[in-house]
Amino acid sequence: MTEVVAALIWEQDKFLICQRPAHKARGLLWEFVGGKVEPGESKEAALVRECEEELGITVTVGKVFMEVTHTYPDLTVHLTLFHASIAEGIPQKLEHHDLRWIQPSEIPLYKFCPADQVILEKLLSLDRAD
Repeated sequence: MTEVVAALIWEQDKFLICQRPAHKARGLLWEFVGGKVEPGESKEAALVRECEEELGITVTVGKVFMEVTHTYPDLTVHLTLFHASIAEGIPQKLEHHDLRWIQPSEIPLYKFCPADQVILEKLLSLDRAD
């Protein structure tokens, strides 16, 4: 099983989503910024590294929002989604095809990676009262 981390980054009533590069697995699907946890790395450290590599930002990692295990045809991932906030920088498309800030009500307008579906359902059901 592959350990993966991702960030739920809010800016007022919108959260950040990223579109995967066309040439990667699940290309052009939308996701939360993040990636694989390297051996010997904490989940929090992995998330800070991934946000720096993929968006050029420094994040402060908060509490876990949700954990999901999902099996794709090519791998099984255990995804930990953390609340995170931007401590420094402005998100840039260093690896992704596109970036968007969306409201939960806009979730149905985007095609997300299957592992994110349970998370998206929870976001849709919240009125941001967390």
